[in-house]
Amino acid sequence: MSPGYDSFGLIDRRQRAAISLGAAREIFKDGHPRQGGFLPFGNGKSYGDTCHNDRGTLVDMRGHDKLISFDPQTGVLAAEAGLLLSDLIAIAAPHGFFPAVTPGTRFVTLGGAIANDVHGKNHHRRGTFGCHVEQFDLLKSDGEVVTCSASMNSKLFAATVGGLGLTGIILLARIRLMKVNSLDVEERVTPFSSLAEYFQMAQRADEDNEYAVGWIDQLSSGRNAGRGILITGNHADNGNFTAATKKSRLGVPFELPVSALNYPSLKLFNAAYFLLKSRRQAPHLSSYQTFFYPLDQVSNWNRLYGRAGLYQHQSLIPEELAPSVVPQMLHATRQAGQHSFLTVLKRFGSMASPGVLSFPQAGYTLTVDFPNRGTRTLALLERLDRMTIDAGGRVNPYKDQRMSPAIFKSGFSRWKELEYERDPAFSSNFWARTALAGETA
Repeated sequence: MSPGYDSFGLIDRRQRAAISLGAAREIFKDGHPRQGGFLPFGNGKSYGDTCHNDRGTLVDMRGHDKLISFDPQTGVLAAEAGLLLSDLIAIAAPHGFFPAVTPGTRFVTLGGAIANDVHGKNHHRRGTFGCHVEQFDLLKSDGEVVTCSASMNSKLFAATVGGLGLTGIILLARIRLMKVNSLDVEERVTPFSSLAEYFQMAQRADEDNEYAVGWIDQLSSGRNAGRGILITGNHADNGNFTAATKKSRLGVPFELPVSALNYPSLKLFNAAYFLLKSRRQAPHLSSYQTFFYPLDQVSNWNRLYGRAGLYQHQSLIPEELAPSVVPQMLHATRQAGQHSFLTVLKRFGSMASPGVLSFPQAGYTLTVDFPNRGTRTLALLERLDRMTIDAGGRVNPYKDQRMSPAIFKSGFSRWKELEYERDPAFSSNFWARTALAGETA
């Protein structure tokens, strides 16, 4: 049993059984299955229980991070699945390439980015991470290594992209990177006084910019309800390709006994953030670390939520209903007395992912997070689930720790396609709790 395999939400903390990739290969070769099965574990940045398999064994992929090849002419990179996005950027940046899609942290593994089919601030232009995966090698529990692409073992490829690690272990992958003129981003900040104003701006912002994201002051009410900031950006033309190599000096060195993110502190933070950002409306340069990964500048920032951890809820609302449903969801959070530190609203485009279980679809995605306050928080999350499904939307699995089987299956009608391709020796807490609950063989 080994510690260090919590998910980022820190909700369900315990020692977990884990083995190395080499040990897993030997087990698969000998044909000795373990009770409860296996699940690959990347860098633990998923918020909930998609990266846990407490009835079985985790396969630790950290350290399997070798670069296999990189073509500086085409931007095609091949590497082992444990390579961190931060190291990938350091390899590709001097040649003028950057990930076509990046999530909000650069400390995810290549395999994890594929297994969760992560998205970023430019879904309207580039789709999901899986849209840029050319092929990968997948280790199955019988010891076979299967090469998958859109044209080779295509059903297994589609099930693995966004497949939450359930089809086997991605050993190495080949992806296409994006040519850029600089790592720096020319950023523009536009304040808005209401959600209605944001929705009026959002489509045009996507049309004009590579990146766009809205930050909402979730605690504002009355005439300030729904105020926020629309942040847009495009890669600059200054030829700066210096990638970050130093770790942040800032951090939360220990776990707080209770959450530091209470109503007074968040009210003050939101007001100050809105004011400071609003003062920088003229286009200005932002480093890629600041623009894409602001929270990476504070290591272990999840400890701010206290020992009870945090829940994050990310919903997808269809475009035509979002202007009415999103304000109702934010009103519900205030009504419940729950206070979100990070409240983000983004517009997804229509580019389809190759993955059958990929989260993004055309519409708007709202992300909120709350300190874990027990039944009060769970009751709110269930209410947000229902509002999402009633609008024809879905809840993001890799941000989840507690959604019901009905909520999951209502949002992901193609889940059985993943179940059909799932390696029978692989499972997870999430899959057992949602997809397999109540199912009979």
